[in-house]
Parts: sequence; structure tokens; C-alpha cells
Amino acid sequence: MSYRLVATDMDGTLLGPDHLPSTRSRAALGLLGPAGATHVVVTGRPVPLIREVLRDLDYEGLAVCGQGGQIFHVGQDRLLSSVLMDRDVARRALDRVEARTGELALSVNRDGLDGEMLAGPGFTLGGTLPMTSVPRGPELWAEPLNKVTIQHPVHDDDTLAALAVEAAGDLVEVIVTGPGMVELTPLGMTKASGLAWAARRMGLTAADTIAFGDMPNDIPMFRWAAHGVAMDNAHPDLKSIADEVTTSNAEDGVAAVLERLYGGSLAGGSLCA
Repeated sequence: MSYRLVATDMDGTLLGPDHLPSTRSRAALGLLGPAGATHVVVTGRPVPLIREVLRDLDYEGLAVCGQGGQIFHVGQDRLLSSVLMDRDVARRALDRVEARTGELALSVNRDGLDGEMLAGPGFTLGGTLPMTSVPRGPELWAEPLNKVTIQHPVHDDDTLAALAVEAAGDLVEVIVTGPGMVELTPLGMTKASGLAWAARRMGLTAADTIAFGDMPNDIPMFRWAAHGVAMDNAHPDLKSIADEVTTSNAEDGVAAVLERLYGGSLAGGSLCA
């Protein structure tokens, strides 16, 4: 069965280890339009941290960003919708978590098309995402935010997330989005809620949707969509609920499924160079 809406996570899913889409993945996405299907990006990154990648993809449509909190019209360079995190609630949640774990390193993402990622002392992040280091204090909370990311010097991500859910799961969503990325977001806001909003705007439903992902923050999206495809490099929790597991992002796992569903394999051809 082919689906009219193809929802893809970006990091660890559509993007390769170099954080770029491969030639094969670009070509596979090109199969969608002639087949009557639409691609929608669904990413944990807020808009400022994904804009350049989307431009590199020549992407013009809607992108669900910031864990579902931002609906971004790429072609118009315009935010259609943005869910803010209540800063008082975020600080209360953080206080509760730290009462169990001790002091955490944290970062915050400011809202808007040009909102910065501010990192407090001790917060580290692999990859190439830009961060501005600031002292832990009022500056972190001075402007509207869409999420808070926490790290612990000893606990791994899954343990930290479990402790955060126990301490503050009634105040915020707690999700593991990647290595060193345990995020606190507004309660009730997920990739599924953002994707459902975008789908309605396009006149599509969950039954029309196939979704691809690699981390626990993709679980709500998989539960919403008709078919969920986990990458081979995916977190075990996501694999356990997936309808299908494809090859890793390093092996163009998204492209492999799209080629199968939408007509014609590019594997081994000149487009894979």
C-alpha cells in the first residue's frame, strides 16, 4: 500500500551521519509527487536549527518542528503556529527533577524564527548545532521558550527521563530525543499533535500516513500514523512498537522503503553516487 502523506524525522532518520540528506534519499523523495504523495518533515529541532537543512533539501512545504510545537511554512518562511512553554511551569518542573537528581546541566530554546539555543554551564552537545553559552540564571528565562533540555553527569538518558517523569510528568512532557537530549516540553504537545495539525491543513488523516523515526520522541507519531517505520539504528523502545524496521540512516533506510512503495529502486544506480 502507498500512503498519501510521508512523515519523516530528520536526525538519525532521513539525514545521514553527516547530518545531510544523501543523493539517494533526495531521489527517493522525488518519487512522492508523481505518485500523489506529500512529504512532511517532523523534527525535534526548532525552526532556527533546521531552516538551512530544509533549504538544502529544496523543501517548500510544511515542517513540524520543535517536537510538534511549531508549524513552519518553509516556502513562505513563516511560522503558522507556535506553542510556548510556560516558563514558571518549566522552572517548577526543573526544581522537582533536581530534588531527585541533584543539579542538572540545561539548555533552553527561545521561540521564533531566529530564537537562540542557550546553554548553561556544563551542557554539552555533539554535532554542529549552534549554542550560546550563558550563566545559569535569569538570562535563560528572559524570553519566551519552546523547550528545555536537561543532562545529568552520571545518569544515562533513559534513567534521567524516567526520574523526570516520576518527578514532573504531571507538569511537562519528558522525551528522549537523542544522545544527551532529554527534553521537557509543554504538556500534551508531541510530534503526533503537530503532525495531526499539519495533516488536517492538507486534508489528510492518520490513515493516509506513513511515519519514519529513530527515537522515543517518535513514539506518539508512530501510534498516530497508519504505519510506523523505525530505523535499524533506532532506540529499542521505538523498535518495539514499529510496524516495520528498515536499514539504518547511514544505509538510506528511508529511501529503501520509499523506493519499494512508490515505484522503482534507485539502489546501485547512478543516483546513488
